[in-house]
Amino acid sequence: MSALATTLQAFFTDRLIRQRQVSPNTVQAYRDTLRLLLVFASERHGKAPGKLDIDDLDAPLIGAFLDHLERDRQNGVRTRNARLAAIRSLFRYAALRHPEHAATIERVLAIPPKRFERRLVTWLTEPELGALLAAPDRMTWTGRRDVALFALAVQTGLRASELIGLCCRDVHLGAGAHVSCHGKGRKQRITPLTSGTIAHLRVWLAERAGQPEAPLFPTQAGRTLSRDALEHRLAKYAQKATDARPSLAQKSVTMHVLRHSAAMRLLQAGIDTSVIALWLGHEQIETTQIYLHADLQIKERALARTAPITTKPGRFRPTDKLLAFLEAL
Repeated sequence: MSALATTLQAFFTDRLIRQRQVSPNTVQAYRDTLRLLLVFASERHGKAPGKLDIDDLDAPLIGAFLDHLERDRQNGVRTRNARLAAIRSLFRYAALRHPEHAATIERVLAIPPKRFERRLVTWLTEPELGALLAAPDRMTWTGRRDVALFALAVQTGLRASELIGLCCRDVHLGAGAHVSCHGKGRKQRITPLTSGTIAHLRVWLAERAGQPEAPLFPTQAGRTLSRDALEHRLAKYAQKATDARPSLAQKSVTMHVLRHSAAMRLLQAGIDTSVIALWLGHEQIETTQIYLHADLQIKERALARTAPITTKPGRFRPTDKLLAFLEAL
């Protein structure tokens, strides 16, 4: 086997799994990235993936691979940067084991992530959320399940993977009612429940009557819901709710939009962003700042408090020709 093949295997077994103990989701993401890269390099060089060497994966090939992701596979910039991060992690590990390839590795590590436009987050208003939760048919078993599921999502802001991973034992409806989940980064998080969500879950648990370790929101066959099934049902309900709230037709309603909606409800209620970060399970509080940028009402209140009343509006006009030239750039 080539040096690349042995290094790649050790990267997964030694670095990711044994040393860093990353989550299975991280292992799968890195695996998919490197599998795509090996297939791409194999086609370029006419070699079997197991015959490729580290020097075959030089900076020009990595750059061509990243362009291939965007152009041919229609990946977004965020996905491109995530793939690059996985590749750079492998090459940082390879640098410790193969200093003879230092020049190639250094050039790959010098490839910067691509900048991208940060758009404002999308969220649903209270009337839109009400129409969405009214869309499931409560006369059916799946409709009652979905009402409880989406009511929990809207109130807690749990990720889709966290919702479908819940078991019956994770819901506690006694004093201090809350839901417990294992979130991103294998962090356990406890989120309190409101009276409305408690009522939905109490009705559903009575009908569900599952064992403590059974999925809280299963399929009709008793298996765990898939993320695709969850997004499919949400899209169907959003389409149905458009009749009551036409504004929903202008929004792409996904599970992450429900998570954004939960965050915006907290923010508009005056909750500090550090508390919202803990609520959502954000690793860094800076991640929560996107909601401050999206909320125009907060900016309008800040403007009303800080705008000087007696200041005459105007714009700076440079008197010097050189300053005028620089100002016009």
